[in-house]
Amino acid sequence: MRKPRRNHSASFKARVALEAIRGEKTVAQIAAHHEVHANQVTTWKTQALESMTGAFTKTAVDDDSKAQIHELRAKIGQLMMENDFLENALGKLPGLSGKR
Repeated sequence: MRKPRRNHSASFKARVALEAIRGEKTVAQIAAHHEVHANQVTTWKTQALESMTGAFTKTAVDDDSKAQIHELRAKIGQLMMENDFLENALGKLPGLSGKR
């Protein structure tokens, strides 16, 4: 019978990857110590190194996302005003109610 898959937390992966990046132990030693496969340690190390560059660069995506957030908030405000207006207008009609 197979053992169930283990799901490792992000903090565990980061700890193992950092240990591999430091290079104080071999990948095999790190894998044996944490009871994971050596290929997994190498994969986590590679992912960590690739994602580190994003932490130190500011891209235009940040500016675009801020503009998009501003537009979406404006749209939400507009829709809320329209909703309130229509709810009040429906309440003024005889026999109908805006509330259910």
